[in-house]
Amino acid sequence: MRILIVRLSAMGDIIHAMPAVAGLRAQFPDSRIDWAIEERWSPLLTSRAISDTSASISPEQPLVHFVHQVHMRRWRQHPFSSITREEMRALRSRLRDLNYDHVIDLQGAIRSALLTKVSGARVRAGAMHPRELPARWWYNVKARTPGRHVVDQAAEIVSAAVGRSLDPIQPPFPVSPEAEHWADELTGASSGSFAIVNPGAGWGAKCWPAERYGALVRTLGEHGIKVLVNAGPGEKNLAYEVVQGNEKSAQVVECSLLQLIAICRRAALFVGGDTGPSHLANALGTPAVAIFGPTDPARNGPYAGRYVVLRSPESKRDHSRRRQPEPGLLTITVEQVTEVALALLGVPA
Repeated sequence: MRILIVRLSAMGDIIHAMPAVAGLRAQFPDSRIDWAIEERWSPLLTSRAISDTSASISPEQPLVHFVHQVHMRRWRQHPFSSITREEMRALRSRLRDLNYDHVIDLQGAIRSALLTKVSGARVRAGAMHPRELPARWWYNVKARTPGRHVVDQAAEIVSAAVGRSLDPIQPPFPVSPEAEHWADELTGASSGSFAIVNPGAGWGAKCWPAERYGALVRTLGEHGIKVLVNAGPGEKNLAYEVVQGNEKSAQVVECSLLQLIAICRRAALFVGGDTGPSHLANALGTPAVAIFGPTDPARNGPYAGRYVVLRSPESKRDHSRRRQPEPGLLTITVEQVTEVALALLGVPA
């Protein structure tokens, strides 16, 4: 079979879709499985150069045979430009030429469902109740998704598409020799005995306060644990606020997605909220402390491995993009997070 996965964005959602695709590969090892993804997230699937059009499994591209880089973000900004029209035509032609048997939409959005339609595939599968309801107009296989966690829901959609029950399994991530060398240079002798802290998140309501992360970093430093504070796009000032006063044991790291994968592989601990880097660390098997507020960890929190979720019973599910931390999140203390972090590190409190 030739199978195309459509999950264009965002970072955490793509990572949560990957275990179902890993399960699909295990069930159908001789099938060709490709993925359509927004270009900025493609390093989650491949470390190959854009010019490399080979379709094969390798350490640099371990999960799928080919990655279709979709420029959806740029297309939305310039919908009527000649470049947009040309790139959209080229993508449609490429999808048609590959003659997919199954296209599986794990995004559930109108734009991703349209992509399944233009592929011309015989089987076009998606959730019976997708995130954007009109998306299901373009599916001819509509999957029931009673699973509570989004990883299980993705597996249910894939299972319905191929007509065989499958289980999600831990997915492989690409290896970049350049990123691995960079990580070795960065971590040096401390590799395996350092922690990563990620103070940022998608919006303010999900962010545990920077001064509390700073207090956690200070305590870890007192126990001899070096800390890398990850600064995502637009989060540089936040990361430096965490490091301020902790410069002897902590440093800010601004890195590419492939470099983030490399350091997460080496870390002894990851601490963060409901955000893409936290989901990446968990998927890589890094022990993690997940600090949740308005979002539901039973639905989109850590899925497997060694982790502890901290969430106040006062927190209510709310995806409003508020700037201030959610009140329940503020009831989680530095002492609670520190205790769990040291326990996962195997360090006496």
